[in-house]
Amino acid sequence: MAERYTLRNRRSPVLRERDAEMRELRSRFAIDAIEAAPASAATPPQPFGDLSRVTIEELVKLAGDKLGSQVDSPRQKRRSGTRHLLEHVDSFEGRTWQERWLASGLDAGERPVSDLDPDKYRGYNLTHGLKALLCLRVITPSLTAFRGNKFNQYPYAFQEAQGDSLLDKFFEEARRARASERHQYRALADVCCALTTQGIALADLSPEALLFYANECRRLNLVVAARPDSNRFAGLLAWDILHGMGHFPPGTPPTLRSSIYKGQKSPEEMVDFQGVRDPEIRQLIIDYLVRRQGDTDYPTREGLARQLAGEFWGKIEKLAPGQHDLDIPQEVYDQWREEVRVRKDGKPRADGGTTILLSVRSFYMDLQSWALEEPERWARWAAPCPIPPADLRGFGKRRRRINERMADRVRVRQPLLPTLVAHVEERYSGLKELLEAARAVPLGVAFSHAGRSYTRMGSRQDQRHHDDPQFPLVRVRDEQTGKVRSLADEEETAFWEFAYVEVLRHTGVRAEELVELAHTSVRQYQRPNGEVIALLVIAPSKTDRERVIPMSAELFHVIAMIVMRQTQHGPIPLVPRYDTHERQFTAPMPYLFQRQIGGVRRVTSPSTALNNLRKRCEVIGETDPQFRGLHFTPHDFRRLFATELVNNGLPIHIGAALLGHLSLQTTQGYVAVFAEDVIRHVQDFLVRRRTMRPEEEYRPATEQEWSEFEEHFDKRKVELGSCGRPYGTDCPHEHACLRCAQLHVNPKMLPRLDELETDLEERRKRAESEGWLGEIEGVDRTLRCLRDKRADALRLTRITRQVNLGMPTVAAPR
Repeated sequence: MAERYTLRNRRSPVLRERDAEMRELRSRFAIDAIEAAPASAATPPQPFGDLSRVTIEELVKLAGDKLGSQVDSPRQKRRSGTRHLLEHVDSFEGRTWQERWLASGLDAGERPVSDLDPDKYRGYNLTHGLKALLCLRVITPSLTAFRGNKFNQYPYAFQEAQGDSLLDKFFEEARRARASERHQYRALADVCCALTTQGIALADLSPEALLFYANECRRLNLVVAARPDSNRFAGLLAWDILHGMGHFPPGTPPTLRSSIYKGQKSPEEMVDFQGVRDPEIRQLIIDYLVRRQGDTDYPTREGLARQLAGEFWGKIEKLAPGQHDLDIPQEVYDQWREEVRVRKDGKPRADGGTTILLSVRSFYMDLQSWALEEPERWARWAAPCPIPPADLRGFGKRRRRINERMADRVRVRQPLLPTLVAHVEERYSGLKELLEAARAVPLGVAFSHAGRSYTRMGSRQDQRHHDDPQFPLVRVRDEQTGKVRSLADEEETAFWEFAYVEVLRHTGVRAEELVELAHTSVRQYQRPNGEVIALLVIAPSKTDRERVIPMSAELFHVIAMIVMRQTQHGPIPLVPRYDTHERQFTAPMPYLFQRQIGGVRRVTSPSTALNNLRKRCEVIGETDPQFRGLHFTPHDFRRLFATELVNNGLPIHIGAALLGHLSLQTTQGYVAVFAEDVIRHVQDFLVRRRTMRPEEEYRPATEQEWSEFEEHFDKRKVELGSCGRPYGTDCPHEHACLRCAQLHVNPKMLPRLDELETDLEERRKRAESEGWLGEIEGVDRTLRCLRDKRADALRLTRITRQVNLGMPTVAAPR
């Protein structure tokens, strides 16, 4: 398997403008690794003895007889290339071959060794010769010099030459990794490259050494298959494999990324980042943040540090350098108030700085309250709050304007939701069928699908990965456009876009709650009559309140499809998830929204779901003018879900429980598409109804009443499926179920719908012949309802299939 590593000497502007945090990470880890590497490699590995001063003939003989295939052609290439390269290097000064290699300038990596000879074939031989010298450990190249040359099958040649049992074990573990063959190969290449360029054996490859290699590859833009402006690291899968086989010391983070991310900042770090110069005020804000740790989460504390230390006191120190207490003069406050109205880029703040004012006012109020409780600690800082109530009067007005904008956003997107749902569903179904059709034809064979002509690609790359049991490569060329498409990747992306839309619109969960769904979130409740109700447990996020959502048939089928996809090759893997808000990794869990990203499995981030939804809307906007300049966010689905609940008659307090709201007013804000007076009248009606009901109705239910409640759900089962009418209500349509919006048709009853349609068409013919116009109108209405319900049932059968989920199983951690 060949990997083409391209040396990019020029870094893009995006990389040059990399944020200070990543530069700090590089200095934090890379410097330690540089200092630690020579100590671990005090005795460089010498699989064939000390070859630093041997003659050219001896090295040529070793390269030809001890390495690789002994077929004449490759053997001769190694011998010829080794001889010519050594003759070139030997013309430079030095006592050892390494010193002569450095003096030759080839270690700078500005050009590959194949450029030393203008003849293409002799240049190839020089690359074979350098490969042999590296495997023999004659030369230790720099990372740029190694990656500037294109070696074929280097990891396997390196493994054969070393004779290292630990390296052999690593190769075996890599072959069993849950990744595609090409990513398994990259893990092997990363480790062999690190060992070669650092001049160490695998036993000396410490976490710091591999981390240094990963950071250097990223800094030099040498990560395989990474975009020039990406933040990807090399060695991700290699780290996982080495950690899984127990190579790293105990306590080493399980993933490379978890060893890079610094995690949460301490209160001291938060305040010092804002540059507060006064030591006493600095300590006061630190103490304030420590005191608030019990009633705030990390993002809130980080925001408080930015607002109090940066936006408040940082600006006060610039306006009044001699200010050393919290008793702010009026003229200083007026100047500061004008400054916080605009951001650092000069643009006005959307809220006019009200959020900062509220934080500062709370800061003063808390200090005054604490001064009464602990005067010895806080009394000296109690001071009049400089922010007058008049500056906060516009907060409620601005809040209403925000609610109005959100309500208008919902009104615009509500009629467009069916278009988005149909698009992602049709795209996934079409790509799934195209992928299955492409897999059924041999490599290099043309085929047709849905009126278009394709050809299954049959290159060496396709042949090499055609039999990959877990991640086969399926590529086709569209004969109409000439574009080569990777159908497996497209189908994977289309499925997850479909899953995002379906789960979000059927649950109304927040974006972070979506990615936190795990296999253990799927629960079931069995009623006394044996009926099983599927439940989806939503982990607490914003309000720290766990809640349970009964799953509809469509939601259950989507969750089943996700579980089926994740368990194709065994139990759902346990992977940690990085919480971008709390800035820490969670414990490994069988998350449902996890994907194979490169060589490792990672949990989907909320930003990924947002970006995928945005891209789908942009694609739809190319043909639908209503989507131009418009996109859906996960929170849009949450507001639409709340609107649909209340619109269908669900009590608003039940909707608040499903959405995880602590206050009914929050839910009312989500359902802002209704007129304010309508909501007020409904609330007044509920209050009057509660006062009119006798108190005995609020007692605990008796066994008889509970039995009647359960019997109601049994009576909702009708011929064509189930009825969704609420408890305590009669059928308002006299059991004319086909016209009822509460009827949920069971897909098994599709043949019965066909029989009813035939009967209705016969009735319509009779009505036409007799001139019964009223009967014709009624039959037409019933036919429309019947066909709509059949379309919904067919949609379920088309996008899903019955899956036995069983009980969630958890894989043992590696």
